Amino acid sequence: MSDQAHTAPNDGDDLIDLRQLVTVFRRRFWSFIAAGFLVFVAVIVFTLQATPLYTATSSVVLNMREERVVDFESVLSGMPPDSAAVDTEVEILRSRALAEGVVDRLDLVSVPEFNSDLRDPGFMQGLAGGLRNFFSALLPAQTGAGSDYDQASQARERVVNALMDARSVRRAGLTHVIEISATSEIPRLARDIADAYADAYMVSQLEAKFEATERANSWLDERIQVLREEVRAREQAVANYRNEQGLVDADGATVAEQQVTDINSQLAVQRAELSEARARLDAVRSQIERGVRADTIGEVLRSDVIRELRRQQAEVARRQAEISSRYGPRHPEMLTVDRELADINQQIESEIDRIVANLENEVNVSAQRLRSLEQSLNEARSELATDNSAIVRLRELEREAEASRALFESFLNRFRQTNESGGLAEADARIIAGAAVPQAPSSPNLLLNLALGIVLAGVAGVGVVFALEMLDNGLHSDTDIERNFGLPHIASVPLLKPGLLARFSGVKIDPGDYVIKKPLSSFAESFRTIRSAIRVSGIDGDTKVVAITSALPGEGKTTTTLSLGRISAMAGTKTLIVDCDLRRRLLTKAISDKVEAGLLEVLSGEAQLSDVLVTDPETGMVLLPVRETTFTPRDVFGSRSFIDLLERLRGEYDQIILDTAPVLAVADTREIAGQADAVIVAARWKKSTVGVVRKALLELRASKANVIGVVLNSVDLEAQARYGYDTQGYYYQSYRKYYSN
Repeated sequence: MSDQAHTAPNDGDDLIDLRQLVTVFRRRFWSFIAAGFLVFVAVIVFTLQATPLYTATSSVVLNMREERVVDFESVLSGMPPDSAAVDTEVEILRSRALAEGVVDRLDLVSVPEFNSDLRDPGFMQGLAGGLRNFFSALLPAQTGAGSDYDQASQARERVVNALMDARSVRRAGLTHVIEISATSEIPRLARDIADAYADAYMVSQLEAKFEATERANSWLDERIQVLREEVRAREQAVANYRNEQGLVDADGATVAEQQVTDINSQLAVQRAELSEARARLDAVRSQIERGVRADTIGEVLRSDVIRELRRQQAEVARRQAEISSRYGPRHPEMLTVDRELADINQQIESEIDRIVANLENEVNVSAQRLRSLEQSLNEARSELATDNSAIVRLRELEREAEASRALFESFLNRFRQTNESGGLAEADARIIAGAAVPQAPSSPNLLLNLALGIVLAGVAGVGVVFALEMLDNGLHSDTDIERNFGLPHIASVPLLKPGLLARFSGVKIDPGDYVIKKPLSSFAESFRTIRSAIRVSGIDGDTKVVAITSALPGEGKTTTTLSLGRISAMAGTKTLIVDCDLRRRLLTKAISDKVEAGLLEVLSGEAQLSDVLVTDPETGMVLLPVRETTFTPRDVFGSRSFIDLLERLRGEYDQIILDTAPVLAVADTREIAGQADAVIVAARWKKSTVGVVRKALLELRASKANVIGVVLNSVDLEAQARYGYDTQGYYYQSYRKYYSN
C-alpha cells in the first residue's frame, strides 16, 4: 500500500495528523536533504555562471488634458482619461510592430546578443547545431530562389523575438505613467533600446494622426466634389421647374399670390367706397322722402354750385325787396327781378337733381367696379390653385437643394478645418524621463537567487518526499497489513546485518544457523512469535500442518520455514518440514543437497518415508526433501497419496511445516494450502507490494485456505520505527534491550 494509507490516523479522522507527517519526513529526511541540496547547488551554479544583465528604464506619460489651439475637433481625437485607454497604450508598446521598428532603428540584427547566428556557439549549442545539421542532411534538399531572403527574414524574426523578451512594459500603479524597461548585456545598449522604444512610440502616435488626417482630407475632397455637383444639379432642377410652371418669384411669393393679394386689397377699398356711396345716396333719398327741403340736405349744401346760386338768389331777393318797396309789385323792374329769382330757383332745383343723379352714378360705378374686381379675384384664385399644385413639387425640390447645400457647406468647412489642423497634430504622450546608463547589473541578483534557491530547495525536497511516498506501495508495518488485508500481522523478522568486517570479507549470515547461534536475538524471537501465533490459531483444534508461502519468489518463505522449524524443534516440539517447492528445492539445499530420494518417490511408492527423511543434527528437526530432477507434471499435491501422507505425518509429528512455491507463480501451492490446517504468507519489508500480496491472498481464499496472518521478512527495525507511532516498530528502541543483539 502507499504511505498515504499507513500514515492516516487509525480513528479515521479527516484532520491532518502532524505526528504522522513528522514520521514521513523523518524516514525521508536524507531524500529531502539530497533533493534540496541538488536544487540549491543548481541555483548557485546558475547564478555564478549567468551573464550579468543591465536594465534601463524610460518613462512616458499619457496626456489626458487636451490642448486646443483652434476651436474645432481634430480628426484623431485625444485619448479618453480612463484606465482602459492606458492599458491599451501599454499593449501598443508591447506590440510586435513597435519592436520591429526598434530593431531596424538600432540595427539589432548585427548585434550578437540578439542575433544568435553571430554568437560563438558553446559546447551545448555546438552539439545541438551538429545534431540539427545531421538530421537536416538526412532530409531532401530544399532549394529556392528566395532561400537567402528567407534566412535573413527568419534571422530578423528571431532578433525581434529576442528583443520582445528583453523588454518589459508596465503601468506605474494607477497613474498614467508607463515605464519601458530594456535589459541587455551592454549598459549603453540597454539605455538605447529603452529610449528607442519611447521615441518609436511617440513617432507612431504622430504618424497615426498624420495618416488619419491625410485619409480624412482625401476622402473629404472626393466627397466635396460629389456634393458640389449634387448641389449644382438640384439648384438647376429648381430653376428649371420654376420656369416650366411659370412660378415667377416676387419677394418670396409667386405672381399669382401677389395678384390675389393686390386684388383683395383693391376689393376691400372698392367695397368701402360702394358702401359710402350707397350710404350718401340712401341718406339723400331718405331726406327727400321725408319732405326735407332739398336745399338743406348736406350733400346739396356741400356743392359749390349750389352755394353760388344761393348767393345769387340772396342778391336778387335783396334787390327784389328794394324794388318792391320803391316801385310796387307791378313795376317792370320788379317783374324782371322776379324772373331772375325764378330762374335762379330753377337752377338750384336742377343742380339738386344733378347731385342726386351723380350719387346714383357713383353707386352704379362702384358696384360695377366691385363686380370687376371680384371676377378678377376669382380668376387669380383659379390660377393660384393651379400654381399651388406645382408649388408642392417646387418646395420639395427646394428642400432637396437646401439639404444638399447645407451638407456641402458642412463638408467644405470640415475640409478647411482638417487642412488647418494638419500642422497642429501632437502626440498623446510625452517622455518624462529618458533612460540612464545603468551602473550596476540587474541580473543575476545574488541575494534574491539565494533566497529563491532556498525556497526551491525546500519545494523540491517536499516534492521528492511526496513523490516517494506516493510511489512507495510496499508493506512497512503491522498497521499496513491489518488495514489492507484484514489479517493479523504475525511477526516482523529482523534484517540480519553483517558487521563491518564481514561486509568487506564477503561473509554472509545464514538465517537458519543464526537462530541456533543467537537463540535470544530479536531474529529468533520473531520466529517464536510465529510459533505462538500458530498454536493460538488452533484453539478449536490442533494446527499441525502449516503451509508457508509468498506471493512472489525472494520474499523469505524458505528462510521462514527453516528458521521456524528449528525454533519449534529447539522448543521440544517434534517438527517436520517438507520441501514442497519441486522446482527450486531451496529448503532441501539449505540442509542437505545430496539426497537419493524424496517426497515424489514416497508418493509414487518408490521409496519408504523413513528412508528419505533427513534429521537436522543440531536441533533434531526432520526434513522431507525433494530430489533433484524428479519434477513431474502430474498433479502430485492433489493426489490421494499426498492426502494420505499428510494424515500419516499428523499422527507422527507435532508440527508439520510445508515450504511451498510462490502462490502467483505455481498452481500447486493452492492445492497444498487447501489441505493445510493454516497458511502463513511471507512478505518482504518494503519490497512486497500491496497489490501483489492482495492478489495472492485472493488466490488462497479461493482455495479455501485458512490464512492466519502475514509475516514481514528482512525488516530494518530501526528504519521501521520511522513509519508511524501507531506501529510495533515505532517502540523498537524501548524493547530491544530484551534481546542479545
